[in-house]
Amino acid sequence: MIKLGYAETDITPRIPLQLIGFNRTDNTSRGILKPLLAQVAVWESEGRHCLITVDSIGFKKELADMLRIQVSNHLKVPRDKVMLCFSHCHSAPNVDDSQEYFEMVCRNILMEVQRAEHDMHPVLAGWDNAEVDIGVNRRADNPNLDKRAGILKVCGLDNGESKLLLIRVTAHCNVLKRDNYLISPDYFGSIRELLQEKCGCPIMVIQGAAGNIAPKYFNSAETPIDADGPQYVRSRTALEDMAAVVWEKLSQRIASIEVSDTPSIEMYSREMSLYVDVPSLAMAEKIAQEAKNYCGIDGRAWMEEIKKLHRAGVCRQEEVVEVQYFAIGKWCVCGVPYELMVEFALEPMEKLNNPFFYVNGYTNGCSSYFPTEEEYDKGGYEVYWSMLLYYKYYNRVFPFERNSAGKLIAFILGNAPG
Repeated sequence: MIKLGYAETDITPRIPLQLIGFNRTDNTSRGILKPLLAQVAVWESEGRHCLITVDSIGFKKELADMLRIQVSNHLKVPRDKVMLCFSHCHSAPNVDDSQEYFEMVCRNILMEVQRAEHDMHPVLAGWDNAEVDIGVNRRADNPNLDKRAGILKVCGLDNGESKLLLIRVTAHCNVLKRDNYLISPDYFGSIRELLQEKCGCPIMVIQGAAGNIAPKYFNSAETPIDADGPQYVRSRTALEDMAAVVWEKLSQRIASIEVSDTPSIEMYSREMSLYVDVPSLAMAEKIAQEAKNYCGIDGRAWMEEIKKLHRAGVCRQEEVVEVQYFAIGKWCVCGVPYELMVEFALEPMEKLNNPFFYVNGYTNGCSSYFPTEEEYDKGGYEVYWSMLLYYKYYNRVFPFERNSAGKLIAFILGNAPG
């Protein structure tokens, strides 16, 4: 019998903090639009497993691991029994800039883990997909989208009252653009509010492989690159519009999902190594100039780091990649700590012939875009230029080698639940 304990906590800062997600001279927050949440689901089935969702762009891997270890020590389980799912919200604080805020988030989450584990109840579970139209591929010549809104429905033993709905969607959590300085959970918060009102139970939302998927609706006085074109909809109610599209489709599915007590739960991780070639100085200077010309990005600090690596004789960097799985019956979330392109989710789904197998980014950290081979060849912000801004959080200065996408997908498939 599966048991579930749920709890949530407000993680909104009480003072202005540095936001992260946009290239701005001043990133200081200027108020609060809606509160940020961290939500905890502790599952029990032949051991305990913990899923935590956080309204954040994503912690760097070292900080995410610190939180996971604190939770795993409290629950007396291995670290790979704890999964962090970040919304990749661009209107939340940069935890790396405020140790005090990071410690508050960890402290609040640990308190909710304790509450959840002391309020466990037997549950039934079932799942389904709805097709939602909330994302646009950032590349005009790329038609790939993951329109699945995955639904994990959890009910009490009477098979009537819903205890939890876990919704998985795929679109960048930046409906609010760079002219917004208010702290907000972006459209994830609007989905939670609307669905909780309609369904009467807690709603957890997790992000898919949205590295190249922008939200269809946006609210901004500007027209940024990822909202330029007739396929995008400018709206003052864009947050609510995204939620309304999701609810319209989910409302037709949720009631018909059959739940049972038969599924087993698995949560485990596997590790692999991927490699990065440090660019030549000539190539780095070319990329830095392009980033400045197209995006106004100042790459001088990145250039100094590359020169430092060359002086130290470092020409290649290695990164150990954790691939984590959380499976209940046929339903499975597979997560890695990167901004994955949508193709990373579509190919495993097709090859496994399982529409309930979801590959997600922003899991247990957020450590750079991860392009496909085709996107790698096109270059641009997702492949190169973002590294100039955020390399200091990644412990490397360049994207993974071109063939890394195929290696990661093969590894995901090879270690998926049988």
